[in-house]
Formats: sequence, C-alpha cells, structure tokens
Amino acid sequence: MRIAIVKLSALGDIIHAMVALQFIKRHLPDSSIDWIVEEGFKDILINNPDIDNIHTVNIKQAKHKKSFKLLFSEFKKLRKLPRYDLVIDLQGLIKSALVSRITPSDKTFGFDKNSLRESFAAWFYTDTYNIDYDENIIMRNIGLISSALDITISHDEILNKKLFLFSNSKILPSVISDNKPNIALIPGASFKSKIYPVEQYAQIAQELDANFIVLWGNESEKNMAQQIQKIAPAVQIADKLTLDELKVFIEKMDLVIGGDTGPTHMAWALNVPSITLFGSTPGYRNTYTTNINHILESESKVNPYKIDKNDFSIKTIKVSDIVKITKELLKDKP
Repeated sequence: MRIAIVKLSALGDIIHAMVALQFIKRHLPDSSIDWIVEEGFKDILINNPDIDNIHTVNIKQAKHKKSFKLLFSEFKKLRKLPRYDLVIDLQGLIKSALVSRITPSDKTFGFDKNSLRESFAAWFYTDTYNIDYDENIIMRNIGLISSALDITISHDEILNKKLFLFSNSKILPSVISDNKPNIALIPGASFKSKIYPVEQYAQIAQELDANFIVLWGNESEKNMAQQIQKIAPAVQIADKLTLDELKVFIEKMDLVIGGDTGPTHMAWALNVPSITLFGSTPGYRNTYTTNINHILESESKVNPYKIDKNDFSIKTIKVSDIVKITKELLKDKP
C-alpha cells in the first residue's frame, strides 16, 4: 500500500503525528509512506527510517506573499506526485484538505465536519472519521490512522514507543556536563501567553544543583536566555541550533523543561524526561503523559476551539511544583 500523510506544520504538531509511523510499519510492513510538509519543517522528518519520501510545499509563503501564482505552482507540483492508494490528512485545515485532495490518490481520509475547527475541510475527503476535537491530539491522530488503515494501535504501544527523531549531525555540545544532570530550558513559544516568565526559569536554576542550558531559536528567545543567565549566572546558553542539531541536543539531556512548544515536545519523541508547562493551551490535549513526561497546568479553563492569547495564567505555575517533579525525575541521576 502506498500511503501519503499530510501534516504541513507546525513543529510540535508534526511530532505528535510522527509517532504513528512506527505503528503503521509494524502492522503493515510492506507499506510505503510519504509525507507532505511545509518546506520550513522538513528537517524534523529527515532520517526517519519509516518515511520513504518527503515532499515539500510552500503554501505558507504563498499566503504571506499573497501570490496566487506561487500557490498555483505548489498545487501543480502536487499533481505530479505518484498516485497513492490513500492520502491521510492529519492536519484537518482547509489548506491541508486541499493538498490532500489535489495529491493523486484513490482515497482521501480525514476528520469529519464535527471533529474539526475548520469544518469545511471535511468536504474534500472521500472518507472521514469522527472524534471529539478536544480529545488528546495524539489519540486523534492514532484514531484517524487506525480507522483509515483498519489497524489497531494500543495505549501500551504508544507508551512503549521507540524514539522516532533521527539526525545525521555529529554535534557534541561543549556545554553538556559529565558531572551533573543536564537540564534544558525552553523559554520561547509561538505566542506570548505560552511563555513562562524568565524570572521563574532563573529561580528553578537557582534551586537545583544541575547543569542548566537555555535553548533558543530567534533573537527574542536569545534575549530571554540572556535575562535568565543575568539572574542565574551559572546557567549556560547554547549556540543557535539547526533542527537536525536540536534533535541530538535534546536526546543528550536528562530533563527538558518548557512551555507548549516544539522543542519541549521533542523530549517526548526522544523518550527524554520532560515537564511541559500549560496556561492558555490545554495540557490534557496537547501532549501525552508518561511516567517520565509530566505536565503542569494553570487553573485556567481552556477552550481548545478558541485559544485565549490574553490568558497569561502560565505564570501562576509554582516554581516549587516544577522543582519537586524535577527532583523526582532525576532521583536516580548522580
């Protein structure tokens, strides 16, 4: 069976979809799987042995430039792809549904109109699957794929998943310690209400005997890293990393602490302990908890259909709670 998966963006969402690859290959070992993704996110997918081909589009760029010519060119590129037995849209947006429909296939499978925020997307699929929109995102992805491929993926399989991010990078970061637990702090996020205050990150570092390293991806995040270091001078700041290098870095950590953002979710993908902090976004929906991957949520009542970007309740999460979980997760570390 030739399968194409459509998940265009963003980093964390792609990670939450990628976990299904190993289960598809386990249940359908002779299948081939291609992935259609926005150009800027392809590096999170590279080197995964369960992906046969990665096809990129630049729909986001076409939208930004308001260029119908570029958009038409991207759609034309999709029409030239080989014919698939099945295209599965794990994004569930109108743009991804269009991509799925244009890609040559016998069937296009996606969420039904009652399972989507952009319900019109369902009209582009030949077959649909129903699951509550506010259900855990990993379970939504697994449910859709299980239905589309007529396979069963169990909770135990997800809990016992193999790591599924791979890199060719040979980076050996000099900031990593051989004597203390290495803890990565991820201060950045896609919007401000997902960001935990720098003063509280610094306080975490001051209360624990560990090697803290702040990761950043743009100038704003670098500035946050410098603010943390100014308060807690022992904290180190990593060099700017490519996506491929970031995989290696996260895998070498003993713990990752951050908000609801891609680099924090990478820890779950790499079977690295993590604490993910949630305020304006729903923790119960946006990650998969395990005995090493924990979440801490504010007391906000979050509506996943309409995220309140003015909800800064993440700052009410207590440093003492983060420190307590950190000590539990690192109790076996020297």
